[in-house]
Amino acid sequence: MIIKLLPIKPTPYLYQIGLYLTLVFTLPILGNSQSMLFRPYLEKGNGEVPTKRSLIWDKTSAFATKSRLAWASRELKNQMGKGDMPHTLLAKLFLHQDIQQVNEHLMQNTAWGVTGSSWAMNKKGDYDFTMTIYMTILYYFGDQPTLLYPSTTQHLLAILLTEEGNHFRYKAPKTLGLFPETENHLLMTEGSRYLKNRWLQLHGDSRKKFDNVKNGMEKKLVALLKVLYGAGLYEYNSLPYTGYTITALLNLEAFGSEVIKQEARNVLDYMNWCYALGTYQFKHYPSMRRRYEKSVVKELTTDYHSLFMKAWCSFLPNASMNIATDYNNVHSFMGVMLPYRPADKVIELISEKKEGYFVQLGHGPNSCPEIFTAGKNYLLSAGGSNQGKWSQILPRPTVLFLNDSAKQLKEAFHIFGPGDNYMFWNNTGVYKNFACAAGPVLVPSNQKPVFEKDNWKIYAYTNQQFIVTYSTADCGLICLLEANSIEIVAANLLKNNADPSVLKNKFTFPDGQEIEYDLLAPKNRWVIKSWNGLPLDRVFSHWPLIHEDDK
Repeated sequence: MIIKLLPIKPTPYLYQIGLYLTLVFTLPILGNSQSMLFRPYLEKGNGEVPTKRSLIWDKTSAFATKSRLAWASRELKNQMGKGDMPHTLLAKLFLHQDIQQVNEHLMQNTAWGVTGSSWAMNKKGDYDFTMTIYMTILYYFGDQPTLLYPSTTQHLLAILLTEEGNHFRYKAPKTLGLFPETENHLLMTEGSRYLKNRWLQLHGDSRKKFDNVKNGMEKKLVALLKVLYGAGLYEYNSLPYTGYTITALLNLEAFGSEVIKQEARNVLDYMNWCYALGTYQFKHYPSMRRRYEKSVVKELTTDYHSLFMKAWCSFLPNASMNIATDYNNVHSFMGVMLPYRPADKVIELISEKKEGYFVQLGHGPNSCPEIFTAGKNYLLSAGGSNQGKWSQILPRPTVLFLNDSAKQLKEAFHIFGPGDNYMFWNNTGVYKNFACAAGPVLVPSNQKPVFEKDNWKIYAYTNQQFIVTYSTADCGLICLLEANSIEIVAANLLKNNADPSVLKNKFTFPDGQEIEYDLLAPKNRWVIKSWNGLPLDRVFSHWPLIHEDDK
């Protein structure tokens, strides 16, 4: 007898079972790579996060005015799902425009989804993106009944701000408790829950449910913020998540209790100091965590952290409109809408590197550090190294930022390799005034060498600063030198590096100092091996949060 098996037609029920079985077997792996709350604190290192604030910021700016007007001029539309309409409502209320229409729009809205990460089993997730901006609206205008009508405020609290109480949700929705929630969602969801509780308590609701001290919410939120400050951000430099993380922190810094304000400010100050160390004139192109598809981004000055920083700097006395250019971006807009401003030294370091520095920013196990070396009028930014697919680390080229108007990667000196697949790059080869990688040096079309021999080229940067490159298919070197004479630089350079086969492992500076490296280093090891014969610590998984060296 032949038994013919009938094909099983998939049903939604079987599909869900399949998804959950997939979760059971795969999410523990993912969870281990992304368990944000339980990551170990790193050693602090010798780098202090600056907090001093003595600058007198302008109360408004030409850029801020342009940004607010641009957002307020948008048409009010019904918008289901994650979108920018809450920003338009915020702008209109701030400028006292279309007050009745804004209130009517809010009254007609309901919560279009649920908070937390969206995925196949939680397709209506991501509502916390919207709720975070609604929270800003509540705190700015909830006590101004001529702008936000009392009935509208009540509608916000009862219908639109959906999270309250002390149920701090550490896990992503509908993952059987196996998958930790991502950093940006934790801050947006739990920060909004905390702020709703706080509003209700400040406005007379004495129930324990809304007392953030008695119900434990403040303690839990402080613990989360301390992890971000003590272990660093998991989603560091992330496109797009850094922007939403900063927005959530800005809300907490503006509207939280004194304890929460301080903890949120600490994290913002840490993030901004790391940004200042790794940027030059708002050019910022470091390694990042999440998401791989962002490898197509080649802009140097428009990542989301840069947009916030430009918006803040527009409030500096005598600031140029050229500081901030993208006034239509949601992150630029939130930068001008909330009161936080960076510490003095952050602002100073962005555009003025003085005598320079070498810095290593640790990010812990299964991660990759950020490495930068800076000097007068330049910064070398390492590209990083992927630590396996689930590490979600996107390596990028190692880039030289100069005192110029470069906005695209092709307009800057950069190196990467081996090959074109970034998953196989180890672009951590940066040390003091020096960078190396297992690929050729790519040079902007407007740069012309003043010296050229074999694979060497020297470019005059300033009167006494020179950019030296050595470039073959599998070995790229960039070196920044100061000297009085190009002839002396060239002669000593060629003399000290006469054997091209040695250059795949060692470079000797014109003054005789030596650096050794392994261009094909394992993904979890620093490419740089030694300096003047002294071995360096290459196991970067245990590097401290911030380690700085003078040059």
